[in-house]
Amino acid sequence: MSSADTGPTTAAPEMSPEEKKKMRKAIFGGTLGNTLEWFDYGIYGYLTTYVAYHFFEPFTSDRSTQILFTLLGFAVSFMLRPIGGMVLGPLGDRLGRKKILVITVAVISGATTLIGLLPTAQTIGIWAPILLFTLRIVQGFSAGGEYAGAAVFMAEHAPDKKRGFYGAFLDSGTFIGTCLAALVCTGLTLLVGHDAMMDFWWRVPFLLALPVGLIALWMRRSLDEPEVFSEIAAEAKQESAVKALGTVIVSFPKQLLKLTGYVILVNVAFYLVLTYMPTYLSETLGQSSTSAGMMLVVVQAFMAVAIVFFGSLSDKIGRKPVIIGSALGFTLLSIPTVLLMGLDNPVLQFLGLAVLGLLLVALTSVLSATLSALFPTQVRYSGLAFGYNVATAIFGGTAGLVVQWLIAKTGIVIMPGIYMTVAGVIGLIAGLTLLETKGESLRGTHVPGTQPVPVVTTRAEAKAGTKAGAEEGAL
Repeated sequence: MSSADTGPTTAAPEMSPEEKKKMRKAIFGGTLGNTLEWFDYGIYGYLTTYVAYHFFEPFTSDRSTQILFTLLGFAVSFMLRPIGGMVLGPLGDRLGRKKILVITVAVISGATTLIGLLPTAQTIGIWAPILLFTLRIVQGFSAGGEYAGAAVFMAEHAPDKKRGFYGAFLDSGTFIGTCLAALVCTGLTLLVGHDAMMDFWWRVPFLLALPVGLIALWMRRSLDEPEVFSEIAAEAKQESAVKALGTVIVSFPKQLLKLTGYVILVNVAFYLVLTYMPTYLSETLGQSSTSAGMMLVVVQAFMAVAIVFFGSLSDKIGRKPVIIGSALGFTLLSIPTVLLMGLDNPVLQFLGLAVLGLLLVALTSVLSATLSALFPTQVRYSGLAFGYNVATAIFGGTAGLVVQWLIAKTGIVIMPGIYMTVAGVIGLIAGLTLLETKGESLRGTHVPGTQPVPVVTTRAEAKAGTKAGAEEGAL
């Protein structure tokens, strides 16, 4: 399959009632799976202190070392995400988006549930952390295909002029998942107390992944493939998964670089603000873990609602202004906001966290809409899964571990702010180089935004335009 442009871009018409129904199903199916993924990562972050004791206390009495080992378990799952992306992404381009999304949600929910059932190191010794890391690795591999697949699936279902709006629902699942994790873990601690959490109740949040996973699995099994993919599915099946990945690397290196720069900022900000921050506030700044958790619950609840507003705004003003504005904010405000969180004033602490939350929600509101438009249909899943997960593995999942290590080595407690400032500069450079793709169609086998957009009024005309362009490119 050639990576050359094979047809004109066509602007998609308004959706029919049947297509609107499919869109609603796509939203619920994609968002619920994404919610589950981030609920898993969230509870691991919020329960770090309990996991550290039960899986590493017999091997070291030093609390900081226990925390570092636990955060290593968080990071190790991200090391497998690129491999998962390299395997599952091309399979999603070859076999279809739906099949891979069913697999990923089943594996993620199953592995999370099993963590809640693991014996501790006090019971089985070294096998406890080995099993914990094994399950984290399984989660990481599956997660390598989860977000990329859900983003592509929803973007290909969405009408071109509202792709930012609908795509924001997927990323709202990120905040809903982490918010639920904060709410469950903090609420459970308030209800049963620290000693009871340490004894048994730390397992309950992990076990909740089972019923949520079963619901998500049921919903995803009833989904339909996007027409954008179905139109080129026969051609895509003829190409091997290895060749599809090779096409991405050889033919679209600039797209991969742009994606990487953008995703570096997204992930550094996300993991430091929403998963590492409870540990930072309690272990480094000495604040109450309960108050830190409740602040994050409020901020994330706001983010889950605000993200749809920013996504809709990007359909009007474009993706680039939103990305560039947020990147500038992280570059200029990360250190001041972290300084605010270090003050002995709950209002100022909350203000610092809220500003970072606002910048983050703006940045992520256009994530799926922007990334899905970086690659043509036949390698869209492959390109997004590969690039997104490499950047996430190196700069996202390791963010908390690296910052905690740097604080221990340097004694600089504002290290999260410094780290996010550097990421902000990288994200700003990436944002400035992106093509503006608001309103562009994802149909065809060329990069969206690289060809003129003819006006069409019916779905039939859109399909006819794509088919005619493909035939012209083949001559």
